[in-house]
Amino acid sequence: MIRIGILGYGNLGRGVELAIGQNPDMVLAGIFTRRNPATVATEGGSVYSVDTLLEKKNDIDVLILCGGSATDLPEQSPAWAKHFHIVDSFDNHSRIPEHFAACDAAAKESSHTALISAGWDPGCFSLQRLLGECVLPQGQTYTFWGKGISQGHSDAIRRIKGVQDARQYTIPLEEALKRVRSGENPDLTTREKHLRECFVVAKPGEDLARIEKEIKEMPAYFADYDTIVHFISQEELLANHSGMPHGGFVIRTGATGDESNQRIEYALELESNPAFTGSVLVACARAVWRLAAEEKFGAKTILDIPPAYLSAKSSEELRKTLL
Repeated sequence: MIRIGILGYGNLGRGVELAIGQNPDMVLAGIFTRRNPATVATEGGSVYSVDTLLEKKNDIDVLILCGGSATDLPEQSPAWAKHFHIVDSFDNHSRIPEHFAACDAAAKESSHTALISAGWDPGCFSLQRLLGECVLPQGQTYTFWGKGISQGHSDAIRRIKGVQDARQYTIPLEEALKRVRSGENPDLTTREKHLRECFVVAKPGEDLARIEKEIKEMPAYFADYDTIVHFISQEELLANHSGMPHGGFVIRTGATGDESNQRIEYALELESNPAFTGSVLVACARAVWRLAAEEKFGAKTILDIPPAYLSAKSSEELRKTLL
């Protein structure tokens, strides 16, 4: 049995806990939180203070980090990779190289394996982008997200001073999708592909204009997009925006050597973003456990993993049932 520890118990942490229950080769070793453990209601897992995590080191095979990409994971992942084999869901695409470098140095120094940026994008979509480029080397790849709530972007808004709560929807622009699917192979800017729509609950007395400005000018999150900000009440947020849907498309268009036009399209339609992301993280934890057993230390991404390492099935079963 692979013993999994969970660090952080928000929506993603709960998704990871539920996913562990669906994998017969795994067991939950414990949930670790910055909150008072006595106040955390789980699906049945034991909850501990994060201050006791190192004491449980020998009871955990892989630690899954469930913090946010804006401020948690850039610090937590390199720090905990010094002590555990880890998986994280760092999703700030433009900063993945520096995050990888920090985790790689920490993991190699301590002989650990750290798989970063797992989830559905980066993650599942990353694999599809790679496959598309390999099969159609002459062409273009397009990624569209949504319509759905982005956990990372919502978390980034909630970190702004004066924000009580927030949800951010990523919305693909239909005209851009039509142009791509038609085989036009257009060169699209970031702004031409997506709209970002934010629903924000501000704390009483806060400067709404300042909050809106900080959102729209936030680098790597909103600055390159047309962004709409709505200020609403907490009651309205809970009534109309409490779900966690998401999804999107990876499309590769191009021509093969005989000049035939070809299109590859991969789609996800998610009723619960954190539950699905949690399921990906758990599969990646299995791969980390196997890589660590082979002493393949340092940072990895999903692009570095043999696909069979993600599965609980043996190689013989995979060849028989899936190949």
